[in-house]
Amino acid sequence: MTHSTLVDLAVALGIGLLVGIERERRKGDGPHRRPAGVRTFAVGSLVGAVSWIMGGAPVLAAAVLGVALLVAVAYWRRREDDPGLTTEVALLLTVLLGALAMSDSLLAAGLGAALAGLLFARDRIHHFARTLLTERELVDALVLAAAALIVLPLIPDRYVGPFEAVNPRTLWLIVVLVMSMGAVGHVARRLLGPRFGLPVTGLAGGFVSSVATIVSMGQVAKQDEHLLAPAAAGAVLSTVVTAGLMAALLAVTSPPALAALALPLILFGAVATAYSIVLTLRGLRAQPPAASAPGRAFSLVTALVLTATISVMLLGAAAVEAWLGQTGLIVAAALGGFSDAHAAGVSVASLVDAGKLEAHAAVVPILAVMSANTITKIVVAFGAGVRFGRLVVPALVLMLAAAWLGAWLERAT
Repeated sequence: MTHSTLVDLAVALGIGLLVGIERERRKGDGPHRRPAGVRTFAVGSLVGAVSWIMGGAPVLAAAVLGVALLVAVAYWRRREDDPGLTTEVALLLTVLLGALAMSDSLLAAGLGAALAGLLFARDRIHHFARTLLTERELVDALVLAAAALIVLPLIPDRYVGPFEAVNPRTLWLIVVLVMSMGAVGHVARRLLGPRFGLPVTGLAGGFVSSVATIVSMGQVAKQDEHLLAPAAAGAVLSTVVTAGLMAALLAVTSPPALAALALPLILFGAVATAYSIVLTLRGLRAQPPAASAPGRAFSLVTALVLTATISVMLLGAAAVEAWLGQTGLIVAAALGGFSDAHAAGVSVASLVDAGKLEAHAAVVPILAVMSANTITKIVVAFGAGVRFGRLVVPALVLMLAAAWLGAWLERAT
């Protein structure tokens, strides 16, 4: 027997002991205790390992069948006391993991640790599923899973339509990305609670619409002047998402375009983050807003509308670029940026991905998009209130100046 085989057997034994110790703590005492504990799981894992050594898959299949029969008998005897199948299924999986350890010990060990952790977290998982998770959130999770795991693989990955400007798979990937980032923001807000209130809400709201978030934060500040600083922090934090989501969309659409815009986006986000931190520290003394219902994790309609807008912008930008050249592209992108920076930015990046525009030539059009969108934010910030605008607008101006400075430095070097 080689040293490697001994190590694999030790891993198999360790998996059985790890899972078995967790089950031993839950099996109880007396005549009604569960039948499988630390010894049973350790032996079961070794059964899988030895079966694999002796004859590979055929012997392992016979061993698993034998264990399954014993498990079925044990379950039948105590089905009225405990109708659950967790221990029985875990034992069968442990046997298979013991066999897996003989061919891929690292994977088997990782799966064994995951199994033990899953079993140990039973109460927390049940509490989350039954108490914390709302029905709306469950529906959103199912929609996101269907969009990413069912719909996305079925969509063709090629450019189609006029000017070959639209890639259906890229567009649906954007839908999935927007929903995913919205879900991340929602989870962050649920985990942190209302203590940081408006800043966290602003950050999460930026995943849906930074402009809409600025408007809502302005309304909160108008209703309660004590919340002016945290509301402004939430508004500025929503613009951090603008940079992050733009970078994520560019990464999906055209990595070369993202590389060309890396420094401007980093400086844009850094200024927004620093400014919002200052406002958040100022607002921590304010009374946090009362906790509200969790709401939806993301807006599917918003993701679809954004993607539809991107589709139109893709066609429009490709047409303008074909007819008027790069100057026309800058004008078209900037006009689109007044309503949606991400749609217009992705339309430019898609031209880079399609080989119709150099990556460095996309910097100015995308920064023009962000400039136009910033003007929109400045207007709505002052529209929400003069005092609110005085806090938010300097951040917007500094962020935009930092982005253009980054583009200048990138070009100078």
